[in-house]
This record gives sequence, structure tokens and C-alpha cells, in this order.
Amino acid sequence: MSHKIAVVEDNPDNRMLVQALLEDRYDISEYETGVEAVEGLGGNIPDLVLLDISLPEMDGTEVLAWIREQDTLKNIPVIALTAHAMAGDRDKYLAAGFDDYVTKPILDEDVLIEAIERCLSASA
Repeated sequence: MSHKIAVVEDNPDNRMLVQALLEDRYDISEYETGVEAVEGLGGNIPDLVLLDISLPEMDGTEVLAWIREQDTLKNIPVIALTAHAMAGDRDKYLAAGFDDYVTKPILDEDVLIEAIERCLSASA
């Protein structure tokens, strides 16, 4: 059985790319905003969340904080997906409670898949 991955990403092109890269390996559910994710994740619990940082209304760090407060979700690995690739960002996001960090645009699908597999095996 394939793992369930929730993708929270407001950019349709990025969602399509992630879907194309991962759909053969994982069962993907998509949320366009942090608010949609908060409404949907509790009823459709994934094995891992790919979470964009720059979301309208409720950004990725706020969504992560909400996930970590939910008993059913708090132990799920969450990977930050972000175009913010400044020095120190990786440490900042890991310190905020993300399990890993992948920069966009995703140029090498292996980087994303390796991060997902690392987090899934760590949480198993």
C-alpha cells in the first residue's frame, strides 16, 4: 500500500509538478491554502505533509503549529517546501518544527523523494 502524502501549495503549477513527480509512488491529496489544509487534514490523515511556507491567509509555519497541536496529526512528518533559500533558512525551519526542508523550484525529483523517504522511515 502506498503512503498518503498531503501537498499544501497555493501555486497550481507547483502542485501539478509535485503531483507528476510523486503520483506513481504515493497517494496524493492536495490543499490550496493553509485554511483548506486545516479543514481537511483531520478527516484525511496523511503519512506525511509537504507544506509550502508562503501561503495566503495562514502561512506554512502557522499550519505546522496547528498540526503539532492535533493529537491525531502531531507526529506526522512535515517537510517545508519553500522558495526561500537564504542562508540559515534551513536551520530556521527545522527549529520551527519541520522535519525536513526542500527548496523550490524542485529541479531534482530525487532530492524531494529522498527527503520524503527519510522522513517516512524515521517516523515508522
